[in-house]
Amino acid sequence: MPASPSTARAINDRLALDLLQRQGPLTAGQLKQLTGLSRPTVADLVDRLAAAGLIEVAGESGEQRRGPNARLYGIVADRAHLAALDVRTEGVTVLVSDLLGRVLAEASAPIDDDSGTGPAVEQAVGLVERAAKEAGADRLHTVGIGAPGLIDPANGELRDAGGLPAWHRRLTAALQEKFPEARVGVENETNLAALAEQRDGAARDRDTFVLLWLGLGIGAAVVLDGTLRRGVSGGAGEIGFMPVPGTTGLPSATDCDGGFHSVAGAAAVSALAAEHGLTASPAGPEPHAAALVREAVAGAGPDAERFLDALADRIVLGAAAVVSVLDPGCLVLAGEIGRAGGDALAARVQRRLTRMSPLATEVRASTLGGEAVLRGALLTARDRAQDELFAPPER
Repeated sequence: MPASPSTARAINDRLALDLLQRQGPLTAGQLKQLTGLSRPTVADLVDRLAAAGLIEVAGESGEQRRGPNARLYGIVADRAHLAALDVRTEGVTVLVSDLLGRVLAEASAPIDDDSGTGPAVEQAVGLVERAAKEAGADRLHTVGIGAPGLIDPANGELRDAGGLPAWHRRLTAALQEKFPEARVGVENETNLAALAEQRDGAARDRDTFVLLWLGLGIGAAVVLDGTLRRGVSGGAGEIGFMPVPGTTGLPSATDCDGGFHSVAGAAAVSALAAEHGLTASPAGPEPHAAALVREAVAGAGPDAERFLDALADRIVLGAAAVVSVLDPGCLVLAGEIGRAGGDALAARVQRRLTRMSPLATEVRASTLGGEAVLRGALLTARDRAQDELFAPPER
């Protein structure tokens, strides 16, 4: 059945807004060409979106033609302000952006969990307040948080998990209380990194891939047919618990010791480096294991080469298991250790995976570096805000 006039208008409006969001300011003529709509239909939607405060005249096209230059229409960027947070065990990074995702303010601060849950939460919320003030944001429309741990699909909250600071679980509610008009949501850090790599990073040409997070902990994010898969309980990708050869035991329901984490987590990587006589000094807050891998890649001596080979031997155990189950065609190595290893580590894992698995799989290094989680949190917040603001008005 043909769409009703109101439905057709809503579809056309969203199509035009999506084009303006992706390509920047456009003339009415360009919107007509890109949408395939008639000139009167485009004129109507431009008037309608301008009256709704969603678009505005952003300049003139400067085209060489008779008569006045055509007006350029763009999304009203300050219609909403967004905040994105990357929550670490040792601190928080926050940025505030406009509706188009342009960063207006950014700040970070270490947070000492020993100071207590309440003071830690207050410090994190205060950091967001200061960033919003610096950005000139009177209010926040949407807040996206990236944090380690499982997200309960029933209520969207961060689950209680051993080893993670208690203030992590309190932060979402505290931000919602401080910014009552904002939509506050939290997502697993590995999932956000995968969304960012899919949109802007190493997996831009892939609609199916797996991101392996190699850092203090081990995890994976699964993207199939363009959609992030979280699993029934939100635990898809908990490969730190996956049994692999080379461990002295088996993991349990409450402890990943004996699983993939035991051979490829940060503590195991540091021990492996010590066996090869390697030392390193961390740069800033990076884990010691990441510094060891980074300096091994830069050093390229025989001990460093043997260490990187041994590390790739371990990583491929988990990689091969993931590939045999999901056949994703592409693996992205991320997390602090994955980023430190870069293309050199990815190439080593690629060679080993090719020998171990009959399923053709490309191994790539993250291209977004340490910004992946924050970028993913911002993209998620922006999408959520635009879905609400760009939705047709309720009748």
